[in-house]
Amino acid sequence: MKFEDGPHKNPKRCSFRWRGETIVKTHTFIAPMLAAGISLGLAVGCQGSSSPPPAVGAPGVQCAPEPAAPVPTKALGDGYEFERGFPIGDTAERAYAEADLSRAIEAYRFFYPTVSGSAIFKGNAKLGIIPNKVFGTLDTLPRHVGFTLNSDTPYAPLLLDLAAGPMVVELPAGPLICIAMDVNQLWVADLGLPGPAAGKGDKVVFLPPGYKDKPPAGYRVAPSPSNKMLVGIRSLPVKGDVPGAIARIKTVKVHPLKPVAGFPEVTWLDLTPAPQDTTPLAWEGTLQYWRELHEVIESEPPNPHFHNMYGELAVLGIEKGKPFAPDARLTSLLEKAAKAANAQMRVESFGDRRPDRIVWPDRKWEWAALRFEDGDFNTANYADLYARDKWFYQAIGASPAMFKRDPTAGSLYWLGLRDAQGATLDGSKTYKLTVPQPVPGKLFWSVTIYDTDTRSQVITDQGKAALRSLFELKEKVGTAPLELYFGPKAPVGHEGEWIKTIPGKGWFTYFRVYGPERAAFDGSWKPGDFEEVK
Repeated sequence: MKFEDGPHKNPKRCSFRWRGETIVKTHTFIAPMLAAGISLGLAVGCQGSSSPPPAVGAPGVQCAPEPAAPVPTKALGDGYEFERGFPIGDTAERAYAEADLSRAIEAYRFFYPTVSGSAIFKGNAKLGIIPNKVFGTLDTLPRHVGFTLNSDTPYAPLLLDLAAGPMVVELPAGPLICIAMDVNQLWVADLGLPGPAAGKGDKVVFLPPGYKDKPPAGYRVAPSPSNKMLVGIRSLPVKGDVPGAIARIKTVKVHPLKPVAGFPEVTWLDLTPAPQDTTPLAWEGTLQYWRELHEVIESEPPNPHFHNMYGELAVLGIEKGKPFAPDARLTSLLEKAAKAANAQMRVESFGDRRPDRIVWPDRKWEWAALRFEDGDFNTANYADLYARDKWFYQAIGASPAMFKRDPTAGSLYWLGLRDAQGATLDGSKTYKLTVPQPVPGKLFWSVTIYDTDTRSQVITDQGKAALRSLFELKEKVGTAPLELYFGPKAPVGHEGEWIKTIPGKGWFTYFRVYGPERAAFDGSWKPGDFEEVK
């Protein structure tokens, strides 16, 4: 017989093999006797056999310590307790609450572009826009609340609904910049100047999800992952001609692929006079955010790329084909998640810590878009969800042409958040921005100021939020450096190069270059930083 802890220990359990079976008995007295050389014959019953077992101490007999009594254990989580592996106390309740909050925060961030896309449809519906039939033109002003909209070019939001079948968009030749995206703000196609036709005219048919027929001849084909989609048109105001740019938009044709009896001619509304809000600002921190998301999930075909995230939503009571009716517990949790997730996205946008955000090592300017490989924030190995969060918290729409970092890009966006000393921009202070000339852009450039709360143009009694090379600065364009000013009051002698800010509020800026040239990317040209004027 052999003892695990030595011959002079007092084992409490003995085990040995007898005819292929393990016999286990508890003995509290045999160790000292064995130590004295006494061999005992123990009457130990052996299950499954009528033959007597060997004496304890015979070859093949082993003794092992009796297992310790079970005790409660703690997992790696504050307050999580288990006994014999089972949750005890309030552990299960806490674990579920924390897991649900975590998945809700992640789902909020992932589906933010979807809810923001839905807000574009709902905001335009209030203005009289009807998908496929009634569109509008917009010479954007600060009263038009939309994420980083700008007044550089007139806009036209063409809202389409492919539920009844494919729709065709025909563009004339000319300086039109168009991005097509689905309701989730996934890129579908570029048209006009950034598209494959390079502004020589376009004829594109947008196909609904699951379309099975043979693609029609004579069109460029663009499948959409959702039925609701947006074709955003911008018309370049050549030599500052805004009326001409708006007239060009109205030459765009929109119609079903298959003729529909009684289908009306497109109607164009002037959206410029009235205020508007096409953002989810009113929903961001409330249960309404989740209601809007459920509405999109319910009305659209599932997107295969979102399959796993739909599973997270299902746990939170948001599932296609089922009503969304959260109880008091879930309502409270979803509202908490909305506030936390929105705050996290704000930090990513305005307190970014990624090293690759910096454009030039000796400047505070950042890339507005952290990714440049495609229009959907994909790298070779993963989707950059952080970059996606940052962009869609500030902006709408994305395409490869917007994010390129070479002279083939249609436009270029730099983000300004801080002054030369690294302090965040303050509406109570006055700043000077020096812009070397010529700015390396084939078309034009601008600096637009945005409210950090609304991520939309600052609204003041000045009635504008941008300084543009085609308009306010056209008489200053040349070779001498330009000095631009931003603050509550206009510096004497620089009233024409000044944008008013709001004391007590923060602001940020986009420096845009249209038709950027190589110097905009290789570091041979760069703007100054914002310098506080005291």
